[in-house]
Amino acid sequence: MDNTESDTCDIQVSKGEDMKRIIAQHPCYSKDAQHKYGRIHLAVAPKCNIQCNYCDRKFDCVNESRPGVTSEVLSPQEALEKTKQVLKEYPFIKVVGVAGPGDPLANDETFETFRLIKEEFPDVTLCMSTNGLVLPERLPEIIRSGVTTLTVTLNAIDPEIQAKVIGHINYHGKIYRGVEAAEIMVKNQLEGIKAAVDAGLVVKINTVLMPGINDKHVIEIAKKMNELGVFIMNVMPLICQAKFADMEPPSPAYRQEVQDSCEPYVQQMRHCRQCRSDAFGLIGKDLSQMSEERRNLIKLEMQKKAEDPGEK
Repeated sequence: MDNTESDTCDIQVSKGEDMKRIIAQHPCYSKDAQHKYGRIHLAVAPKCNIQCNYCDRKFDCVNESRPGVTSEVLSPQEALEKTKQVLKEYPFIKVVGVAGPGDPLANDETFETFRLIKEEFPDVTLCMSTNGLVLPERLPEIIRSGVTTLTVTLNAIDPEIQAKVIGHINYHGKIYRGVEAAEIMVKNQLEGIKAAVDAGLVVKINTVLMPGINDKHVIEIAKKMNELGVFIMNVMPLICQAKFADMEPPSPAYRQEVQDSCEPYVQQMRHCRQCRSDAFGLIGKDLSQMSEERRNLIKLEMQKKAEDPGEK
């Protein structure tokens, strides 16, 4: 990572008041922002370099709302055109992100998309969600692209537990399985998270809560994230599908119990709705899944809030 030092210096300059604004307007990083500001996910990254046992990526699932789902995969130019249209119609959207449907770092289109967006909309917050497998080596590109908020899905820091979560990884063109794959992944995730925090990125961790697999381990993840300086942690309930289709998801009460145990170590995001890869709008109010009539009502509601900042 020869270029990291100069890139790090560049991004450190944008901290302080600018970072406070970014966090205050990011609906995933601020519980208050979720009611005022929106985000758009651009589905430009179909390829993935790992196979999680709970993941079922279906690109054409119009009526489903979960990670890994999109109605279509966009080219970078198509993503720019969509962003232009959405930001014109819904100016309360302040964050443009790439979160799939695969892993953004396994798709060069991610960086071309960010380049186009940043040229056209220099003031928007760029956000990325990744599994972190190649985060250490691609961090300089992330920084150069203008990304300031980064989410890493981290389900275990113990390779024995991680091996139960993933089927395989594709790392530098070679397939790894079992504990060997898990060791590579955990090492790279932790190294990448530390480097991202040190570079000045605001880092969020997503941890899928899987009863009987990692549920007793999540607090250890939180403690480690505290050491690394992670800003916020999102404990997400397992969606039972793929190889984990026959498992039982955690109850809301159990998820809250785990969140409460982690709160002393890392701030907890408690308003996640596990969004689609092409979602846009407010969290929990995905405009991509609404009728035109409903979209117009949301638009009027947000215009009213903009005119009266005191209204929630």
